[in-house]
Amino acid sequence: MPSTADRLQNLIAENLEVDGKPVSTPVDMNSSLTAIGVASMDVVAFARLIQQEFSVQLAPEQCTELATLTQLAEFIDANS
Repeated sequence: MPSTADRLQNLIAENLEVDGKPVSTPVDMNSSLTAIGVASMDVVAFARLIQQEFSVQLAPEQCTELATLTQLAEFIDANS
C-alpha cells in the first residue's frame, strides 16, 4: 500500500492546478500548498478531498496551519 505521502502526491497531481496547469510532481514535501502556488480556495477544496480520501476530520484552516506537506501527512497518519 502506498504511503500517506505518496497518496498525497497523487491527490495533488490529480486535483490541483497552479496558473491553470497541473502541479508538477513530485512536490517538495517540505513545502506548503500555498508555497507551491495553490490558491486558497483550492486549498479549501483539497481539505475536503483529504477528509474523504483518508477519513479524517480536517478543517480548511488546518491545511494552512500545518506548515508543510510532511506535517499534513503526519497529521493524517495520527488521525486516521
